[in-house]
Formats: sequence, C-alpha cells, structure tokens
Amino acid sequence: MKIFLTGATGYIGKRLLIQLLSAGHDVICSVRDKRRFDTSLYASHKNQLTIIEQDFTDEKTLATLDKDIDIAYYLIHSMSANEDFSKSEKISAQNFSNIVSETRCRQVIYLTGIVNSEALSKHLQSRKDVEEHLRSPNYKLTVLRAGIIIGSGSASFEIIRDLVEKLPVMVAPKWLKTLCQPIAVRNVIEFLTGVIDKEFTFNHHFDIAGPDILSYKEMLLIFAEERKLKRTIISVPVLSPKISSYWLYFITSTTYALAKNLVDSMKINVVAEDNQLAIQLNIKLLTYRESLKLSFDKIEQNDVLSTWYDSFGDYRYSKNVWTFLEVPNKGVFKDRKERNIVNEQHTIQKIFGIGGKNGWYHADYLWSIRGWIDKLFGGVGLKRGRKNKDMISAGDSLDFWRVLYASRDEKRLLLFAEMKLPGEAWLDFQIKDGKLIQEATFRPVGLLGRLYWYAVLPFHGYIFNGMIKKLIDG
Repeated sequence: MKIFLTGATGYIGKRLLIQLLSAGHDVICSVRDKRRFDTSLYASHKNQLTIIEQDFTDEKTLATLDKDIDIAYYLIHSMSANEDFSKSEKISAQNFSNIVSETRCRQVIYLTGIVNSEALSKHLQSRKDVEEHLRSPNYKLTVLRAGIIIGSGSASFEIIRDLVEKLPVMVAPKWLKTLCQPIAVRNVIEFLTGVIDKEFTFNHHFDIAGPDILSYKEMLLIFAEERKLKRTIISVPVLSPKISSYWLYFITSTTYALAKNLVDSMKINVVAEDNQLAIQLNIKLLTYRESLKLSFDKIEQNDVLSTWYDSFGDYRYSKNVWTFLEVPNKGVFKDRKERNIVNEQHTIQKIFGIGGKNGWYHADYLWSIRGWIDKLFGGVGLKRGRKNKDMISAGDSLDFWRVLYASRDEKRLLLFAEMKLPGEAWLDFQIKDGKLIQEATFRPVGLLGRLYWYAVLPFHGYIFNGMIKKLIDG
C-alpha cells in the first residue's frame, strides 16, 4: 500500500514509520522541514520512502499529493506550541482534509485523546473538534482515542520520571486524585497499524487504553516501587491551576505552555469506554507496570528512538531555525579556542557524547545554574538532556541547545541555543588539520544583548577553557 504519514518526525510518527516500512508499505512522509528528518534511521528502506515538505497551517506550502494514496495518518498536534493552538489545529485539519480528498485515499486514521467527560479542557476540546474538521465524504475516518501514553521518551513517562526520581517528598495539587487509563506506546502502534483497511473501523471512533484505571498519585507511587524508591506524596487543595502549572514546569522538563495545558486536562477523568477493538485486532494490552518495565529496558539499552521534546514549537518554526546553519561573522561576539589534538577518535567521541548525563565536561554546576536561570525566565532549562548517549542527529534537542548539524565524518557538531537570551547563540565544534576548534558565537539584540555578553564573559573564559581541555585530554 501507499501510505501518507503526517507528523513523521514526532514521538509517535517515528515509531509508526518503522513499523509501516517493515510491513512493506511505501510511505510518503510529510514534514515541516526536511533537514529535521534523519534518513539514516530508515536506510534499509530508502526505496520505500518519500519525504515532502509541508506546513499544514500554511496553505501555500501544500503541494498536490500523489493521487494513488491508499491510507493517510493525521498525527499533527499543536498543544505545546502557542496559546492559540485550537485555531492552528483547526486550520491544519481542514487543509489536510482538503488535499487528501483530492486523492484516491480510502481511509484516514487519526490519533487523539480520550474525550468522554462532559466538561473538557481547552486542549481536549480542540482535539475533539479536529475529528469534525477531518470528516469528509471522500474517505472513511477511523479515530483512535488514546489514554495517557507510556513509553521511553513519551511526555507522560518523562514527567512522571522527573517527579519521582527528583522529589522524595511531593506536595502536590489535588488533581493527583484524577483517574486515568494509561496505555503502552507499543499497544498504540499496534492499534495504529492494526486498523489499516479494516472496514468495521470506518467512520467510527474507539477508545484505546491499557487494563489499569489509576489515579495520577497511584501512577507516581507504582513508578517509585518499580524504581525501588521510597516516596511520599501529600495532596493539598490550595494550589491554583497557575501555581500547579509552574510547579510542573519547574520540576520537570516540560515547557510552561505544555504544563499549563496538561494541568487543565489533568483535572478531568480520562477513562476509556469499553469496546472490542483489542480483541478484534488480537492485541494483548500491557499493564502500567509492564509498560514501565519496557520503558526502563529501552533506556538501559540506550535504544530510545524518539522523545516528545525533540519536536519544535511554532516559535522555532516562525524563526526558521535552519537559517542559523550559517554562523554569522559580522555584528557578533566570539569566543574561539584552538588546541592540538592528541587522539582524534577520542576527541570525536567526547564531542558527540556531550550533554545530558555526560554533562559538559567542566564546571557542570555553572551549566546547572544557567539552566535554572533559563527556567526562571520561561526557557527550556537543562532537563531535556539527550535521548541517546552515543548517537546525535540534526534536529535533536540537547539540554537547552538544538542540534543544527552533526557529522562524525566531517568532524563537526553545531548547536543553536534555545535558552532565553537577548540575542542568538551558537556553539560550534570542528576538527581541522589536527586541531580542535571550539567557537561560541553570540549575536546580541540591542544594548541588553551587549551587556549580557560582557556580564558572562568572565565565566566563558573559565568554562570554555576547561571544556576544550577535557575534550582533548578527557
């Protein structure tokens, strides 16, 4: 079959794509920027894969699709992007429906959230509205409404992990008593592939969830048990939604926009309505504990394919982050250091292992302080880490940086700062002629940007001198 896949660089999209290609399908992947798509992950299936560049919020970018598409997936989600995500989601869904309607596509598959409560959050209401915008007489719509998705790198798993592993005692909002029905990401992928061309799913929606109905508090405590950690959780009724959002934002690796929308949704029970879809598709539903164990295994094996924080928000797309691939030389401040290399392979390994749990090799406490300052000003902070301790690709998040270029063959790693700054910053590592060149570049905005550079200059001398020494001598 020929399948059209949107959201191909997202958390679910990356995992679904592997399964579709392995099953022998030809897949057209729609991405907002081709430079973010890591083709090396799918090298053995390159003849089955076509990449096209589209932004469904911008009709001008939507070229005509091949007419012979059989199945299409709608995996576009804008919750963490901006305050007006419901408008963006409506436009995206309508544009998607319009272009797919011009093909011979017979089924559209849409993954959304469970929306059984009468009073829905803005986020959940928007997801439900998207269903209506996707309906068309030109194709059949299958809607899968998932509970909280648990898997290595999923937003829910990483937030729970942050809370449990960092806080021995939690004073938490009362919404921890809210009920939900988590589902393993493995089961989600099985449902997404299982409903392909199944006529009994046409123009129907199905709740998909695991067998356990738990409160958020129970989920946290079970996670702690599986990690052999003793944790105490005290629920208090006095935390307002805004305070709760800040609490979640500062403790976990989530953005404030996402934390705010999650808090709104967490006040509503997310429990599935019974159906026979799992039985009809012969899917064995995993328990919450089984989902956690599989997630831990993937992390321990250093085999995390995708993470939720690798996605870009609309802010970065509006700035077109890839235009920053060319590091400027005019109107900028630079801190350039060069050192002769003793062992090239050792240095390359150190460069491509930087960040995350490996740290920044020198003055990590100063990097941590900078991360906390960034969080205080609404930035991403250091908590995102890196998804793989050995591999890194263009488009990956790396603490509070975004990877713009990564090539071991060319011996270069280029990072662009996503922290809050009065300007724009790059960190470039290159090996040339037996030397490591480490260059920090800052393009200031106004007087504040220039004052910022001079304020941090003394720290740069200490941090960057120590870092390049460790990259060479290690």
